[in-house]
Amino acid sequence: MSITDPRSIRISSNLLPADGRFGCGPSKVRPEQMAALAAAGPALMGTSHRQAPIKNLVGSVRSGLSQLFGLPDDWEIVLGNGGSTVFWDVATFGLVNKRSQHLVFGEFSSKFAEAVAAAPHLGEPTVIKTDPGTHPTATSEAGIDTYALTHNETSTGVMMPLVRPVGSDDALVVVDATSAAGGLLWNPAEVDVYYFAPQKCFASDGGLWFAACSPRAVERIEKISASKRWVPASLDLKIALDNSKANQTYNTPALGTVVMLDAQVKWMNEIGGLSACNARSAKSSSILYSWAESREWATPFVSNPAQRSQVVGTIDIASPAEGGVDANDICAALRANGVVDTDSYRKLGRNQLRVGMFPAIDPEDVQALTACIDVVVEALRG
Repeated sequence: MSITDPRSIRISSNLLPADGRFGCGPSKVRPEQMAALAAAGPALMGTSHRQAPIKNLVGSVRSGLSQLFGLPDDWEIVLGNGGSTVFWDVATFGLVNKRSQHLVFGEFSSKFAEAVAAAPHLGEPTVIKTDPGTHPTATSEAGIDTYALTHNETSTGVMMPLVRPVGSDDALVVVDATSAAGGLLWNPAEVDVYYFAPQKCFASDGGLWFAACSPRAVERIEKISASKRWVPASLDLKIALDNSKANQTYNTPALGTVVMLDAQVKWMNEIGGLSACNARSAKSSSILYSWAESREWATPFVSNPAQRSQVVGTIDIASPAEGGVDANDICAALRANGVVDTDSYRKLGRNQLRVGMFPAIDPEDVQALTACIDVVVEALRG
């Protein structure tokens, strides 16, 4: 007998994950982060971000991120208001000198390219594009001063290795790491700017951008600033750099976001740093992909195992005509049982589940999720 309303399906409580949040951003926030926010409230919330208590908090985040990423001492952690979307505009004004090359393999990796293409002060960018579910490779090109890569495409669940193109000379390698930072491994020697927002692996709220910048990147920022290129003050990377060195932002940040981020970064370093965080995500992804490969109605969307993301898993579900079910019905049934945000990226348009596997998400909960999906699919198939 078929189920007419997937929300009526009940999953046994002993199968449910301990925490049912699997969103790809905003992502699961650990209870300890909320406790840190409550503890900081009376002392920090509602106080000036220009004074020592808040500047010390920002300094803690900056030093914690440098430790987590294993950055050389001469790198800078720069931050500003707005998320990665804002940073695309910041980089368009303050990082690209004349022309850039962009690897595009999903919704978010295309955004920076679009921002640069629309900028009247820059030359036409080169765009190397592949279909969703794969990633392209950067190649050195004359006249290119900025190579724009994406460590993890959040919309499709594709991750790519970060490698400086051979022959790129003095060009910068600028990496969108929004859903990768804190969960995937990377080598600072291959990168000049590694930028992200804190609502994914770092389990905080949005509203801020962070960029780990090499000395070469700092030199580029200062060179463009000295050229007198017009830049709105709120998007001026030199202003952000100068403020960050003083452990503050140009304008008022959302302090709750910083408090939760600081608590998460401390936890990440305490459990063993980036390698330990990556190990948690790698274990979760192994569970998810192995499960999907063992079901006749489920398939990892990314066919090449080496390109399958360890932090964002995308699983295709066979259609009802092919013996499967509607993925939206799976999500509805899961949500009715307290397991949330497994929906696919809306613009990808596939019968698909998308699962966040960031470090804060326990691998045991991913295992429980797969068991819950089995129950739901069996009920939906009747």
